[in-house]
Amino acid sequence: MKNDRRRAPKGGRPRPAKTQKPAQKRTPRPAAQPAPPADQTPRRFRLGVIPGATPGKWVDAWRERMPHVGMDVVPITVAGQRAALDDLDAALVRLPLDDRDSLHVIPLYDEVPVVVAPIDSFLMATDSLTADDLTGQVLITPGDDVLGPLDLPTQTPSFPTIETTEDSVATVASGVGILIVPMSLARLHHRRDVDYRPLLGGRTSTVALAWLRDATTPDVETFVGIVRGRTANSSR
Repeated sequence: MKNDRRRAPKGGRPRPAKTQKPAQKRTPRPAAQPAPPADQTPRRFRLGVIPGATPGKWVDAWRERMPHVGMDVVPITVAGQRAALDDLDAALVRLPLDDRDSLHVIPLYDEVPVVVAPIDSFLMATDSLTADDLTGQVLITPGDDVLGPLDLPTQTPSFPTIETTEDSVATVASGVGILIVPMSLARLHHRRDVDYRPLLGGRTSTVALAWLRDATTPDVETFVGIVRGRTANSSR
């Protein structure tokens, strides 16, 4: 019988037989998203956004899901939001909106109105306010107001209309009146010398997603799905 042990070098122990290491498994890489053809202009998705709206999480989700379709976030005004829609894929708007028959509109959320006043005003001594708390206060209504007539026991300013909400907040800081706006606008134009409190029972402002009925593209449907919380694998 032949000896399977390997011949040992002089004065040493037999060398053990070499063992073959098992092959390592390779983790497959995720498939890359197909890039558009070189001769095709990359698509862009133009999203209009009114002041105060915060589409950040939806924009991030779009860029993750649609890496080859860029997104342009276009600031628009509430006064010009309907006209702006003609040149946009979709927009975050405030209701009411003119010409609803030509649009698809999805209400997203209602914003609470808040009273903006100087930080040392007695109105800021409580967590919330009612209409009766504002009796006799000078109510500033800016030229870009989005709430409309509020029917409150307040006084009309003796000075001309202030064109913008931002300038109105600065005027409030000087102590000559108060301002009532959706909470997002109070946050957008916040200053150290003013503060705000919710107005209980006040008129809310609805933010919605809108786009032209005749321009419902697959990209628009994808963005609608993102806003509604559908995943990439969800059925429409």
